Amino acid sequence: MLCSWPYLNFQVLVYVDLPLQGLLSLIRGLKKKQGEARLLVLGLDNAGKTTILKAMSEEDITTITPTQGFNIKSLTRDGFNLRIWDIGGQKSIRPYWRNYFDSTDALIYVIDSSDKNRILESGTELTEILEEEKMNGIPVLVYANKQDLVGALTADDIAEQLNLFSIRDRPWQIQACSAKEGEGLHEGMEWLMKQVK
Repeated sequence: MLCSWPYLNFQVLVYVDLPLQGLLSLIRGLKKKQGEARLLVLGLDNAGKTTILKAMSEEDITTITPTQGFNIKSLTRDGFNLRIWDIGGQKSIRPYWRNYFDSTDALIYVIDSSDKNRILESGTELTEILEEEKMNGIPVLVYANKQDLVGALTADDIAEQLNLFSIRDRPWQIQACSAKEGEGLHEGMEWLMKQVK
């Protein structure tokens, strides 16, 4: 089967017996051109990662299903080409997150602000990511998503609970947002674009 991915500017012949890991290595190994950035979107399942990505690309967000692997989206913002990797957040997928750290220019970490029972779990996962050698110094944008829901923690509350104020080895920002309402997404991306340019 011949696959054409115009947003990556290449064609690859994929055989049924080609291991997925080999294909991922090929895609990740593509040389980055000037004016391009590779963004990695991570967070626990049901945090709203795919909804944020679809909202930023002005796609329909009414029917979102859990990501069972990864999605790649290509967006252009301020003349800058962004390759955005949205990786599933289920517990069974999280050990594979580190396979996507190579060549990452920035991390977008999404938290469900309304799920108070999982804030600490989310913080533990974020801490483990930031401790990875391949992620040293990588800017981090934390989206405190689902602010439209009653009882959602504020961005400041989340920053305090996750001890974000102790991060000193990289630029970071926490942004309150609602992917469903489209609020706060633009402000977060504005900050992130300044970090990767």
